[in-house]
Amino acid sequence: MKPHNPNRVPTDVYLSFVSSLFGNRMTLVAGVIVHVVAFLAVALKTSSPFYVALSVGFLAVFAGRMVTFRMFDKVDKRTLSREQIEHWETVYVIGAASTAAILGIGSGYAIFILQDPFAELACIAVTMASMVSVVGRNYGSQKAIDLQTLACCLPMIICSLMALDFYRAILSAFLIPFGLTTRAMANGVREFLYENVIARRQISMIADRFDTALNNMPHGLVMVDPENRIQVINRKACDLLKIGDPERLKERDLGAVLRYGARYSFMDSTQPELILRQMTHVAEGKLSRTLIHFPEDLSLEFSASRRADGGAVLIFEDVSSRVKAEQKILHMVRFDALTGLPNREYFSHLVQDYLTKYQKKRGPVAFMVLDIDEFKHVNDMRGHITGDRLLCAIASRIAKQAGKAIVGRLMGDQFILFFPHAKDMAALDAEIHRFHESIQGNYDADDVTFLVSLSAGFAILESDAFAMEEWSIKADLALFESKSKQRGGIAGFEREMDGRYIEQQKLKADLREAIGNQGLSVAYQPMFKADGTRIECAEALARWVHPEKGAIPPDVFIRIAEEMGIISEITRFILMKACKDCMSWPDHIAVSVNLSARDLRDADILAVVSEALEASRLEPARLHLEITESCLIDEPAAVRAILAELRARGITIAIDDFGTGFSSLSYLDTLPLDIVKIDRSFLRNIVEDGRRLKLLRGTVNLARELGLKIVTEGVETTEQLALLNKYRATDLVQGYVFSPAVPAQNIAILSQSLSRRTAPRRRPKVA
Repeated sequence: MKPHNPNRVPTDVYLSFVSSLFGNRMTLVAGVIVHVVAFLAVALKTSSPFYVALSVGFLAVFAGRMVTFRMFDKVDKRTLSREQIEHWETVYVIGAASTAAILGIGSGYAIFILQDPFAELACIAVTMASMVSVVGRNYGSQKAIDLQTLACCLPMIICSLMALDFYRAILSAFLIPFGLTTRAMANGVREFLYENVIARRQISMIADRFDTALNNMPHGLVMVDPENRIQVINRKACDLLKIGDPERLKERDLGAVLRYGARYSFMDSTQPELILRQMTHVAEGKLSRTLIHFPEDLSLEFSASRRADGGAVLIFEDVSSRVKAEQKILHMVRFDALTGLPNREYFSHLVQDYLTKYQKKRGPVAFMVLDIDEFKHVNDMRGHITGDRLLCAIASRIAKQAGKAIVGRLMGDQFILFFPHAKDMAALDAEIHRFHESIQGNYDADDVTFLVSLSAGFAILESDAFAMEEWSIKADLALFESKSKQRGGIAGFEREMDGRYIEQQKLKADLREAIGNQGLSVAYQPMFKADGTRIECAEALARWVHPEKGAIPPDVFIRIAEEMGIISEITRFILMKACKDCMSWPDHIAVSVNLSARDLRDADILAVVSEALEASRLEPARLHLEITESCLIDEPAAVRAILAELRARGITIAIDDFGTGFSSLSYLDTLPLDIVKIDRSFLRNIVEDGRRLKLLRGTVNLARELGLKIVTEGVETTEQLALLNKYRATDLVQGYVFSPAVPAQNIAILSQSLSRRTAPRRRPKVA
């Protein structure tokens, strides 16, 4: 990199070169003394006043140069422009060239005029000595080198030639390569220094950039030598570890620094050694990186690499936010969002962890399932927000009363618990019953107090026999057993339940097969006019005769079908069969079919009903569809829309089992109904209990005020029938007092029998 042209040299470097010309002034003092003494000696030897004049010239030039040096010292170098720097260079060159010219003229005068050996030797020796010093002092200016060399050598060369001495001419010719060599040496020095200045500036720039990057990087960085002494450490590392200023830590032992941090900052005493050990493991490739948790919710992730000289580079970053986010995500994955309890999967993980930890410990453990009784009514009556708050209150009490038991939320309104090792089964059984009793009672949610009962099923077993899925099923069987007996009950698993469960599973499979193979049948219970003179309608009832178990009660297989989600297939079968059978009856007899809650969950039932009517060609008016309150719980608005569409097609809509629910009266006004079927529970003790009769009559009167037809179910005795007729409390009667359910062909036979019985007898003619 050669700065041949000063304009190509950066201004700051150019200034440093020019400033070097005005430095080291003692050499000038020594030089002027030598010059004056030598020239005065020549004057004394040769009695030439010319050298006295030259000596005075030396002193005058020296004085002028000293004045310019002082002026340059006073200039603010930071404000100098390139032109001003060049001006000062010119000022210096003029002074230096003037001194060189005096030397050259003195030497030439001695060669050509005086021709005195001493004068020639003295003048030429001083001049050549000055030429040598030109390189060391004036390398910063190529113009100074060139002019001084020319001013010194040119007079001597000219005067040697003018002396017409062959040998002097040869010697003077040697001054040319001498001058060129001097010039080249000065340029070489200047170029070397220029390259070093540029390199130093680049190194300084790189160092500044490295330092800026090092101290602004988001990672902490520590570089240590083979003896574990800190060579480089950035500010981020000091801030993260809280170990002081980076400058004070260099050449300190990293372990000592970390131990100091543990003593005076937030680290505990074990963490310095942990960091050093983990750094060694990472550097050796045993770990790719390691995460260390510190107090104050700080988490640092470390990585390290071994250097070629045996040292290491340790890099770490603050990953607290990432760790917190991962912990939050992990919590969301593991815990129920509403109650904060472990979900089923994490509950299983906690149980397995416990069993693994205490696998050598012997003793009974228990698995328990809890179910909140009739929790759905809370959501229906108070809304889901209140229901959720009540659920949280229940979960909180369960967790509080559970003690050492592991608690989880199974789903919806069900919870699961795992009771750890107990002394014996009797003690564990007592603990479970105590816990179950403690969670019953009143709960507050949204300023409302709810009386809550929870049904429970549990299974106790030895810990080495525990299998989550198997014993979850056993606890479910016990829960089913407790719910079938009473609300808020508790039952432990017994081996007989396993047999019943297996039997039920087989029954489900047989029912599915029966539905697929048309193995069900339909019986019809007729609805008579109140006086028993006519059949108006017949209710279609599903029947199933099992090939091995015989007749299965409808309430059993219908419930199973609902659990299996195949009740709609039974409904479709009954609809098709009922409409077809109805066509074989007298025209005034209709057929009634029950719809389940699942049937009314979507509009598919509309297509099924239309298909049944079209296939049988039955008039819509002869088809009655019965619904219960349970059909309206999930989506009442959607159910109303479906019923309205069916009624608009001419189909009669009836509400079945009226009076068994807590909100039945509201349905009379909001639903598109034609018939109200009074539940058999209204007739219980109606003959003996006058209040029940009044309740029945009031309900009937309300329905009639709304223009609804009344059907009374479960009329068993003539006394009940007599009371109903006495108070005109029904329009149609359905019950054993007239007829049980019969096959389809019997409906027509019964109707014909009633017609013959009520037909007027012909009187014999009188002759």
